[in-house]
Amino acid sequence: MKIAGDREIKVCCATFYQSDIVRMLFSDVFHPGGLALTRHLGEEIELGPVDRVLDVACGRGSSAVHLAKHFGCHVTGVDYGSENMAAAGALAAESRVTHLTTFRQGDADRLPFDDGAFDAVISECSFCTFPEKATAAAEMARVLGPGGRLGLTDVVVCGPLPDDIQSLLAWVACVAGAATPEDYVSVLQGVGFTSFTLEDQPDALLDMVAGVRRKLFAVELAAGLGKLDLGSLDLDEGKRLARHAVELIESGLVGYVLIVAKKG
Repeated sequence: MKIAGDREIKVCCATFYQSDIVRMLFSDVFHPGGLALTRHLGEEIELGPVDRVLDVACGRGSSAVHLAKHFGCHVTGVDYGSENMAAAGALAAESRVTHLTTFRQGDADRLPFDDGAFDAVISECSFCTFPEKATAAAEMARVLGPGGRLGLTDVVVCGPLPDDIQSLLAWVACVAGAATPEDYVSVLQGVGFTSFTLEDQPDALLDMVAGVRRKLFAVELAAGLGKLDLGSLDLDEGKRLARHAVELIESGLVGYVLIVAKKG
């Protein structure tokens, strides 16, 4: 039963994040803070031209392409969604960084790479959606070489979430699967990461959620005019969740954090 539930979350996340609706809400940058925070993350893990970088749950490749262009490093992106991989490859070609980027479909729980293949691993607003966080963390550690660097940005919670937000849509929206910063550090320590640095970034999350709330009205209008198929998405539930997310962020119950660590 648990395995089926984990797979349901993964498939739903992959399907949702490849949809037209998500592109309307987020464009091609799905994580809070946008590419500015991506660049800051790259600076914090000291990326350079010689580095081999893995972007776990890379989406449509915007961060991978940005890091490759800015730091000159080679970035490999892996994502559960096949459509995302096709879009990422097209973006790399358009940005003329195909020589610095590689994209491959795969699962964070079973990364399709050799031990020690990378100098750095990043994952932006994705770790909280992984049902088996310890497994994903162990995989990130496995593919890093000795002294490899890890950089995460992710949603965090500072207490129990309300019962009504524990839904599949909440998982997809990076809320229900979030944990405390201490929990994330504990999971990462358990697979051998050390030398942690944490940096709060709550405004990045609040700005993104506020923007999503505004764009949901455009989605509603497009659906009403028959120009957008919502599929199985409950738009009213999405609007309620976004409204509730703002309340949770403003209260300090939900936040966003940047975590940097090294493989011991």
